[in-house]
Amino acid sequence: MSSAIADIPFSVLDRSRTREGRDAPEALRDTVRLARRLEALGYHRFWVSEHHSVPGVAGSAPTVLAAAVAAATSTIRVGTGGVMLPNHRPLVVAEQFGVLESLFPGRIDMGLGRSVGFTDGIRRALGKEKQDTEDFADRIEELLGWFTGDQRLYPQVHALPAEGLRPQPFVLAMGEGADIAAAAGLPMVVGDLRGRDRMLRAVERYREGFRPSPWADRPHVVISGTVAVAATEEEARRLLMPEAWSMAHSRTRGVFPPLAPAERIETLTMTAKEREFYESGLRGHVQGTEEQVAGTLESVIKETGADEVLLTTSTYDRDALLDSFTRLAGVAGLTRVPAPNVPADPARRGVATA
Repeated sequence: MSSAIADIPFSVLDRSRTREGRDAPEALRDTVRLARRLEALGYHRFWVSEHHSVPGVAGSAPTVLAAAVAAATSTIRVGTGGVMLPNHRPLVVAEQFGVLESLFPGRIDMGLGRSVGFTDGIRRALGKEKQDTEDFADRIEELLGWFTGDQRLYPQVHALPAEGLRPQPFVLAMGEGADIAAAAGLPMVVGDLRGRDRMLRAVERYREGFRPSPWADRPHVVISGTVAVAATEEEARRLLMPEAWSMAHSRTRGVFPPLAPAERIETLTMTAKEREFYESGLRGHVQGTEEQVAGTLESVIKETGADEVLLTTSTYDRDALLDSFTRLAGVAGLTRVPAPNVPADPARRGVATA
């Protein structure tokens, strides 16, 4: 095991992907159960995401889902990857994370992104427009001010119970986002691993422009991307097929569908455009056997000087997904404890197997 890999934490972002033949509530229960299993494997953080009106993604309310994950676990840090700040008033976000930090002190991460809904209909339903991303830096400043009590815009208002608490903020960043994270003095999450040159430029800009803050006294870089580990290269590739097909389907038909099994995808007759997007979706990720993945990750960590790795994997087969994370735990030198087959207790009746 490389010391570059063994010396830094590994964490997971789960998007609560739906699967053909299974509904969104089951996908959310899968997310909670997966978090419990990854905690047993020694992962450092478990994050959930925010997507609106996407048929293939059940995770639309990240702070609510984070609360469920935190309640079902005891040691792993829990957070968002991320809350899309342009979609929400900073006061409301502060109040939500204040509640989370109050209930689960010392375990809450506040990952913040700048995206808005990806269609006009979603943006109208949210009451937002694309230009709402332009004041992202100001929204971050306001949000952090609710925690510190340094609220220049609304000096007579207090965000309770947030004021005085310290959930850990992160900025999800590429390009200009790196400058925003640096100026605010916040840890930065940068991805994906397929765009290595772009990632390196963002990391360099972030480190050069970083200004210490009450939230971080030095730059902190989390690199993020898709990682698939299996017994063979072909099995690892099959793990990526469901997500690659969903992406190709969305690019050509405008709808992001639930994950399909690899066996069915292999029988599809794709158009030339679908095949182009599908093959592109399979390329560039960190994939392969434990030895191959270890070599790739070691190279990226050394190049970027990363402080952490945040990885994500979406596939139809939940057993294969857990096997990939288990193998990666071995690569990363995490506490290798067999993932428990935890029976559902009365409070968690109906939680699906990861």
